[in-house]
Amino acid sequence: MIDKTDIRPTLQSIPWLMDLSPDQLKELEKISGFRYLSTGEILYKEGDNDNLLYIVSEGSLGIEIYVPGQGQVRIYNAEALDIVGWDSMTPVARHRITTITAIQKCNLIYFDGSALNELCESDKELGYLFMRRLSNVIATRMLAMRIKLIDLFMQK
Repeated sequence: MIDKTDIRPTLQSIPWLMDLSPDQLKELEKISGFRYLSTGEILYKEGDNDNLLYIVSEGSLGIEIYVPGQGQVRIYNAEALDIVGWDSMTPVARHRITTITAIQKCNLIYFDGSALNELCESDKELGYLFMRRLSNVIATRMLAMRIKLIDLFMQK
């Protein structure tokens, strides 16, 4: 379920958005909203063309990839303040590269990926902040995937 209630207080409470100016927060508010997932509900599947970036507000999400010969493999559990859907911000990977399922009931904040890309282009300070944060997310996920894949190979 998607909800467009007043999101500003929630955005202001996210630690890595606290340095933004009131004008920058106002622009983010225009392109954001809330999404709620029940336990077991799928946010999106690998290959989908969802164009939203999400921040977990409450709950837990399982991030999975398909590994030939293994099926769906969970590579990461996203918890509060984790970002999912970062692939919507990349210029090449427009299709989802993971499947995300709610492990428990989740409250998510979403940003329209296209509008966020435009905002990052027009406000270089905001763009730098988002891209710096997203690079940390990508590096963390790459490490988690590497560890999981090594574990799978070691089991054989």
